[in-house]
Amino acid sequence: MSRVRQPPLVTGISPNEGTSWTKVTIRGENLGTGPADLIGLSICGHNCLLTAEWMSASKIVCRVGPAKDDKGEIIVTTKSGGHGTSTVSFKLLKAEKIGILDQSAVWVDEMNYYDMRTDRYKGISPLSLRPSNPLGIDFDKGKVPLKDLEALFPGVSGEFTSENFSATWYLIENHSVTSFDQLRMAASNLKKQATKKNEGSLAYVKGGLSTFFEAQDALAAIHQRLESDGTERVEGSMTQRLENVLNRASDTADTLFQEVLGRKDKADSTRNALNVLQRFKFLFNLPLNIERNIQKGDYDVVINDYEKAKSLFSNTEVSVFKKVYAEVETRIGALRSLLLDKLLETPSTLHDQKRYIRYLSDLHASGDPAWQCISAQHKWILGLMQNCKEEFINYQRVGLGAIALDLEGDPRPSAFSRIRDTAPLNKGGILHTPRHSTWHYETPQQVQFVEKLSDVVIGQLPNFWKLWISYVNGSLFSETGEKSGQVEKSKKNARQRQNDFKKMIEEVTHLLVKLVRGALLPSTLTELELRLYGGWENKTELTGPWLTQVIHTVRIIFEALVALEIPNDLLQVIQDLLLELRHHCLLVTLHHTADDVKRVAEKEDWVVDNEGITSLPAQFEQCMVLMLQSLKEPMETKPGEVNILQLDQDQASELCVDIIKVFINCLEQLSTKTDRDINSSHMSVDLASPNLFSGIQEDFCPTLEQRLLIILSNCQYLEKHTFLNLAEHFEKHGFTGTEKITRVTVHAVKELDESLFDAYIERKSDPIVGSLEPGIYAGHFDWRDCSTPTGVRNYLKEALVNIITVHAEVFTVSKDLVPRVLTRIIEGVAEEMSRLMQCVSSFSKNGAIQARLEIDSLRDAVASYLSSESHASFKQALEVLPQLHNGADKKLLEELLNKFKSSMQLQLTCFQPSNVQPVKR
Repeated sequence: MSRVRQPPLVTGISPNEGTSWTKVTIRGENLGTGPADLIGLSICGHNCLLTAEWMSASKIVCRVGPAKDDKGEIIVTTKSGGHGTSTVSFKLLKAEKIGILDQSAVWVDEMNYYDMRTDRYKGISPLSLRPSNPLGIDFDKGKVPLKDLEALFPGVSGEFTSENFSATWYLIENHSVTSFDQLRMAASNLKKQATKKNEGSLAYVKGGLSTFFEAQDALAAIHQRLESDGTERVEGSMTQRLENVLNRASDTADTLFQEVLGRKDKADSTRNALNVLQRFKFLFNLPLNIERNIQKGDYDVVINDYEKAKSLFSNTEVSVFKKVYAEVETRIGALRSLLLDKLLETPSTLHDQKRYIRYLSDLHASGDPAWQCISAQHKWILGLMQNCKEEFINYQRVGLGAIALDLEGDPRPSAFSRIRDTAPLNKGGILHTPRHSTWHYETPQQVQFVEKLSDVVIGQLPNFWKLWISYVNGSLFSETGEKSGQVEKSKKNARQRQNDFKKMIEEVTHLLVKLVRGALLPSTLTELELRLYGGWENKTELTGPWLTQVIHTVRIIFEALVALEIPNDLLQVIQDLLLELRHHCLLVTLHHTADDVKRVAEKEDWVVDNEGITSLPAQFEQCMVLMLQSLKEPMETKPGEVNILQLDQDQASELCVDIIKVFINCLEQLSTKTDRDINSSHMSVDLASPNLFSGIQEDFCPTLEQRLLIILSNCQYLEKHTFLNLAEHFEKHGFTGTEKITRVTVHAVKELDESLFDAYIERKSDPIVGSLEPGIYAGHFDWRDCSTPTGVRNYLKEALVNIITVHAEVFTVSKDLVPRVLTRIIEGVAEEMSRLMQCVSSFSKNGAIQARLEIDSLRDAVASYLSSESHASFKQALEVLPQLHNGADKKLLEELLNKFKSSMQLQLTCFQPSNVQPVKR
């Protein structure tokens, strides 16, 4: 199926006004596929098909006929598209009838003149001699090749105007598939045309017969007179007289028409000048039009007019044209300079840059405007980056503080300062030092500088890169790639300058990296580089959160440049910078966390729950978790980045261990502080605990022994819970070597635990053990000479009461510490009793009963806390004593032992295993 063509559309006509027989050029779309496809053309209602000359599907040349309408449309009709439409119109000017003696300033087309005798225009178009369709029917060409026709009809032609015209050839070529009825109709039309032509000629001859006869009679009479006059006379012959008459008539005519002919010559000269001005008014008006269009910014119009003038008059030999064209070239040269200045002007949008480059290329500007623009943009970007640093440093030197650069500071407090806003993880309360709600964290200048620098790079480098890409692919000169010559030239220049542009990108990225290093990592630069890219007077090191913000900003820059498809080798320096920033952030955060941990320990308020745990372990764990959370972004490994933990695994693990050891050292320091060093204004006990001994009130200032117990309880909690939780957090955040961290820190806390435990036992056990020997021998007591026993003596009761006091003190702090403390104290008491018994040389019977009573009473009272060492000591003490063989002595011993247990039942209850479960907060 053939493709349906669109109807013809006329979009332009030049000129758009004129008199009859004016030659016009019609432009549009779908104006036919060939001369034979054009079957109709009317201008202002007049059929102009006979004078039409089909040039292309978008161009037809014809002459305007004597239409009746003054203004009308141009309608084209084709076989393929049918009846067309028009978006333009033609204005027909009426020519005035001018007499031979009338003056006129109108150019008279001598090819088309007005015949007053016939009252119509005379004019013969060359095309009119070639009727397009003599048969008057549609062409219906077949598929017979022209070569076959030439072979069949040698020496003849199918052109009906040719002397060797062949009707057979013509019919085969143009009407090979036309029906017989149509051919018969065509023959009838041809006969009618011939009849009309013959009848017209005959009528013309008939109408002029009388004139012909009159002329013939006049000639015959003249001939007779000449023959009858055979003599010469004075006046001469008739021929001579006739010549004289004609000469006088000519002289008279010259005298009469001399003025008229002079005016005619002047009119011809004026008419010729006006014709030249009218015909070449484009050139004469061009300098002024160029100036006006430049002022309006219509550079496209200027370029089109210049191209037209250049094609017409660049090689002219006419002096006046040379002079005007030289002025045009001067104006165009000024325009080139103006456009180049606008091109190199900064800042400028990518759209404007492409536009100006296109203009300069169309104006054939010297050099390479695109590369000049790229070079200017490169220098401008470098200057912006350097000026950004100088601006901050200058403001810093004059002491104006942070610079307001339309960058809202992102307050990021340290890990310690954020503890108050986060709920405790497992144990304890909150810090008792809340900050005011209006606390403001001012963005450091280095952070503001990096953000401003990122705005410059992200704002300018993408357009710079896109300008280069357009330069490479040739789209600077034609978005559709029509101007192939300019495109190929652009691609060739781009290939030659690839290395130069690569150096430009490297300069930008290296300057970016060095400026950031100068602000944040000055130790990584040489002395010369520090003088060029450093100069920051603020020596305060940024905290981890601010460094994290900087890392985030640099990553945004890197991702923006990667999105432009800039080669990775040009961006490697930014990757290296990111790696060092991340590593630096990790180390700084770990160091600052150690300081935060110290401050956490300094805020110990000694508030304990019923398990003897203060808020300190929970706050320490929370501080470590916040540290890991703040390191989440720096430790995150983006595509193409290196895992910083694998890069320096040992150093990170050692710093983590150091942080925990700092906390352990702080615990040790807390245990050794004197009462004067402790601020008790913020301290209180946990009133929710059901186990409060009477010596502790709400305004509680812990003694040294109580602090030891509290820290011991915290140490146990650290070992059993906190360190395990931290190990999980370390693994969750990608830390390796958590087993080593846990092993080393557990060992350190165990050492502290043993040290503190020994210190507490020493303070509590020595007084009890030391009171035994004086108590035993109080009142000059002698084992060899003593009265019958009546009960346990007071020294033992006093020792038990002292042990009960220790039990109460320990139980108040931590129930879990009671067995450990009491077992150790009882071991010392049992060992001392064994030693004292072994030092006695001999026992009387009553002395043996008394000694056995006191040893058994002590052993049975603390039976729940006896260890193997205690059992062995009590056993050794009893083995030293004489055995009781008398039943009465045994009975007495048993009665006294029961009496002791009965009288001390209330006091000894604390030594029984407790089923009290700790109350959870």
